[in-house]
Amino acid sequence: MSVQDLQQFQLHEIPALGRLYLSAAGNAARSKLSSAASTQTLPAARHTVTNARVNLEKLTDFQRLVLRSAQDTLPSGYVHTFAFPVAMSVMAREDFPLPLLGMVHLRNQVTHLRPIHYTEPLSVTAWAENLAGHRAGTQVELVAEVRSGTELVWTGRSVYLAKGVFLPRIDRVQARTEREDFTPPVPTAQWRLGADAGRNYAKVSGDFNPIHLSSLSAKALGMKRSIAHGMYLASRVVAEAGPALPEPFEWNIEFESPVFLPATVSVRISDAGTPGEITGTTFTGWNQRSRRRHFHGWARPL
Repeated sequence: MSVQDLQQFQLHEIPALGRLYLSAAGNAARSKLSSAASTQTLPAARHTVTNARVNLEKLTDFQRLVLRSAQDTLPSGYVHTFAFPVAMSVMAREDFPLPLLGMVHLRNQVTHLRPIHYTEPLSVTAWAENLAGHRAGTQVELVAEVRSGTELVWTGRSVYLAKGVFLPRIDRVQARTEREDFTPPVPTAQWRLGADAGRNYAKVSGDFNPIHLSSLSAKALGMKRSIAHGMYLASRVVAEAGPALPEPFEWNIEFESPVFLPATVSVRISDAGTPGEITGTTFTGWNQRSRRRHFHGWARPL
């Protein structure tokens, strides 16, 4: 089924994430009580919000958290935060086959096509595709497009994992993907994240997923402690790696292991290309003690 074949659902406004989490919890409870077989396919639906406005106070708080300064254009990570509730409204549908609560963030691919001023009214469209097996469960891709008027200004593709959920009609991935050997480089920064890092990001993003808020709520969903938001890590590293890049630009991040809070994350941001021709930046974040890599990626001009 192509994107054009998906049924259009017009939302009146950007949904409140708190209500979506409550809805997802209700759907999960009903599915446990139901004896009917669970849905095995993704909803054939595109959710859209038109002429939505950025809240300047929330934008400023977000910028100060990840950039330490305010500006008139939207950081690329903030555009994801702005569009995320529309994508989440797709995942919170009763006919969505995976449980929203406890979903693990695997990867982001973003194309930022031009500077976006905070005063521009924006339209967001989101849908789900590519339900697939993963060695640890089932993964899905959420796609979001942001437009100013009819102009496409930002696109994002996020990959999430429903850990421990194996759908009967989805082929399981038996082989463990071999990760490349990782030798920690010399860091260019150290991020010290307190136990409240998840709550702080939740306040500016609206993403109050329980796995990020406290050890108690994270343990209820199978985590040993609360973990940092993937999009906090992504927004912060892209904000630090991206200023030298002209817009339009694109970036990609892959998450390998969770950042359990509190934590110290070693980070290295490096120029990519030759000394005479810089073609972008690469970045890596890891735990210096365990030598486990948390994330890695790149940012480059289009």
